[in-house]
Amino acid sequence: MSRIVTLIPGDGIGPEVTEAVVRIFKVAQIDVDWERHDAGVIAFKRYGQSLPGELLDSIRRTRVALKGPITTPIAEGFTSVNVGLRKALDLYANLRPVRNLAGVASRFSNVDLVIVRENTEDLYAGLEHQIVPGVVESLKIITEKASTRISQFAFEHARRTGRKRVTAIHKANIMKLSDGLFLESTRKVGREYTDITYDERIVDAACMQLVMRPEKFDVLLLPNLYGDIVSDLCAGLVGGLGVVPGANLGIDTAVFEAVHGSAPDIADKNLANPTALLLSALMLLDHIGLPKDALRIRAALDRILTAGEVRTHDLGGTATTTDFTDAICREIEK
Repeated sequence: MSRIVTLIPGDGIGPEVTEAVVRIFKVAQIDVDWERHDAGVIAFKRYGQSLPGELLDSIRRTRVALKGPITTPIAEGFTSVNVGLRKALDLYANLRPVRNLAGVASRFSNVDLVIVRENTEDLYAGLEHQIVPGVVESLKIITEKASTRISQFAFEHARRTGRKRVTAIHKANIMKLSDGLFLESTRKVGREYTDITYDERIVDAACMQLVMRPEKFDVLLLPNLYGDIVSDLCAGLVGGLGVVPGANLGIDTAVFEAVHGSAPDIADKNLANPTALLLSALMLLDHIGLPKDALRIRAALDRILTAGEVRTHDLGGTATTTDFTDAICREIEK
């Protein structure tokens, strides 16, 4: 029986990379049916809202979605669709595995770590207001409930995937109450997982260590804002945002997404690299119980990247989105 998956093409390069994944799934004969819905700029133009209720209803019904990149206006316009989705569906955990891909050049060759980011609070929640003209206040909210929940997620993920260390990233030397509560909650959870090593790093020191010796890290556990920044830093260790997948997970709902932006400068030019969204879609397959299909497509992708004959522009090649997708499809059909 086919699994129905909500599909959010997004905007900018979103529809192009989304169609590439849909085509690859079709060639691989993956048993899913896509239920398409708009969000972001396109939805705002059509419906007057960036996050339509029909889209949320679809995800609540299917419980799983694949989302292309969506533009977030800077300093104006509607609020982030990504943040809105996380709040509306209580997608409290952002999971981003970061590891080297065969054939993709990077400064390091031994990166294999996982970012676990709290997704619902902290400064990233965007709770801010103007006190008087020229003075704006942003609220950093940290709760024991959210900190405990994301800590349990991180330790459970480490145990389930055979990882050995969880490192909490913080700035509790300065924000002693807020980040202090995050650490206190994490330490309490960590004591229940005696098979997992637990340690802590101040966020600025952790960033320095990541760009010097990333192989020393395993699972990184972070509050929302630090997680957003450090996860992009880690993507840079393995070739950039175009080769790293991501997922937003709740208790019974999951949205898998490319973590890069909508790149409007190359939209509709057939230049986008679909690798990040494809890798996110493979995480989706694992999530819905189709790991063999995920491995089969991943193997085809690895062979194409290793051969190096078909590369998109961001990876130093000349291939179009279509060329790259064609190559993966041919590899799957062999």
